[in-house]
Amino acid sequence: MGGRQVLAARRLLAETLDGAPPEDELVASARDVVAELGRTDRLLELIAELASGEGDPEGCARLSYRHVLGFDKLLLIDGGPRHMLRAHLWHPGAGAVGEEDIHNHRCALASHVVRGRLAMELYETCRPEDGIRAERYEESLAAGTADWRLRRVGPARLRLTHVGRYAEGSGYALPAHTLHRAWCDTNVPTVTLFLETGRERRGHTDVFTAAGPHPGAVAKVPLDTRDYLGALNGLAELLRSS
Repeated sequence: MGGRQVLAARRLLAETLDGAPPEDELVASARDVVAELGRTDRLLELIAELASGEGDPEGCARLSYRHVLGFDKLLLIDGGPRHMLRAHLWHPGAGAVGEEDIHNHRCALASHVVRGRLAMELYETCRPEDGIRAERYEESLAAGTADWRLRRVGPARLRLTHVGRYAEGSGYALPAHTLHRAWCDTNVPTVTLFLETGRERRGHTDVFTAAGPHPGAVAKVPLDTRDYLGALNGLAELLRSS
């Protein structure tokens, strides 16, 4: 279901990423795909088509929401369980370093900066006498809801291994297990195209925080269809003004 741009995006995702390539090949291909789909002209055409009601607006709205860190996650292509393509709209001042927990993902990911700038840190676990102190949680989806469920595992130590900044037109891709955190690194709205892909999905993610204990669950409130289409129209206007 969908118009010309939706079908073209689905075809590119399937032709490039389907099958069972080794993870390093999957990660490299995912980065190439989001770079192609994240070209401002092509992404604008896709978003404008979706904002007109093409695709599955009701289904995509149910999987779109304002993240607790202050950015909008708008599902564009639901290729589940194989591919999930989203636009992330980062608002200035939200998600400053220290506010986002260090975490990994259930599958490989790739992100392309369409507008603005992101910063990102990579981490790895280390010996108890090294690194920074954190509490480790396992995050999963609560049964029967879309809420995040957090189970405390215990204390951990992490070491910073990389700091990067990603300007408009650049991006990155990471294997599922890679520990990282990212934030908007500019005072203008930042738009990224974000892809999660992989036939095998982990049952949980690992979350590390130094900011104190987490609640056992965090509510995820989906957008209704009208708000979803309105957010897409607003995103299209932002891209046209770039």
